[in-house]
Amino acid sequence: MTLPRIAIIGFAHSPNIVGTHGTTNGVEMLIPCFQKLYADIGISRTDIEFWCSGSSDYLAGRAFSFISAIDSIGAMPPINESHVEMDAAWALYEAWVKIATGEVDLALAYGFGKSTAGNMDQTLALQTDPYTVGPLWPDARSLGALQARAGIDSGAWTEADMAAVAARTTGASVDDLLSADLVADPLRAHDIAPYTDAAAAVIIASERRARELVANPAFITGWDHRIDTPNFGARDLTVSPSTSLAADTAFRHRTRAVDVAEIHAPFTHQELIVRNAIGLPDSVRINPSGGALTGNSLFSAGLQRVGYAAHEILTGQAETALAHATSGPLLQQNMVVTLSADENAGDEN
Repeated sequence: MTLPRIAIIGFAHSPNIVGTHGTTNGVEMLIPCFQKLYADIGISRTDIEFWCSGSSDYLAGRAFSFISAIDSIGAMPPINESHVEMDAAWALYEAWVKIATGEVDLALAYGFGKSTAGNMDQTLALQTDPYTVGPLWPDARSLGALQARAGIDSGAWTEADMAAVAARTTGASVDDLLSADLVADPLRAHDIAPYTDAAAAVIIASERRARELVANPAFITGWDHRIDTPNFGARDLTVSPSTSLAADTAFRHRTRAVDVAEIHAPFTHQELIVRNAIGLPDSVRINPSGGALTGNSLFSAGLQRVGYAAHEILTGQAETALAHATSGPLLQQNMVVTLSADENAGDEN
């Protein structure tokens, strides 16, 4: 069965900054995002037929924290709403499914998180195996360091390769970056994405509504997400089979030489893993937005990657694009989305 053609038509996010004065419910960050999208696309709040959010109670410090965020939408008239307890890229997937079933034509997915309200390195330990890993309280950067060391020792990459990823974002030379002090051997500060506070929102539409509202819709040509085992000892941390599987499904038999790719990599070496897993050629522009290394805004960083990839097509800067999002420790869950300015570029999944 061929699914209806669906496109991303709008993207907005609040600044990725270290520390905000707003509350943990995301309202202050979300309202400007929604207002920008309404203005850019020429719609109103009541035109949205389905809303889906991505966030975490662990960041907010209370149960059902996403309910408070709905204040940014408005209570009346009632809305059709859902939520996922993970990065909002997965909320966008739910919105895509909602449109694919024919239930709605226009949906908005959003994510938010005030990462700087607590110690995220420790908080993220709660997503590890609660019996064998969680009781050790391994901080996220230490786990990242173990993965980076495994890759270096196996010859999969070098510290210089990792520095080259950071150099593209920071503008510094590889030599200068390698002269910096280690913070979690073999990681240096530039290898680790800083935690930031932010919200993001993406609007997705059926082909009919997309063509009515924007000049250059970013049509979704493939989409898949897969998961690897949470048992670190049961998988090779230097590769990402789930990313490879997701990419195989998303691309089908199409070329992987897309114009641009937005990769969700909280550590420099993870970009190397994802690029290899997807099989991206050197000609692809990687993370023109700066990627998560410019700000790891938990629960919206993955959605931002999808939004930025779509933005390249919406603004006419690319014909084809790819977005990758990850969730869980050490690239445990991975999503790949392919986009095109040409709605006939490939069959929908």
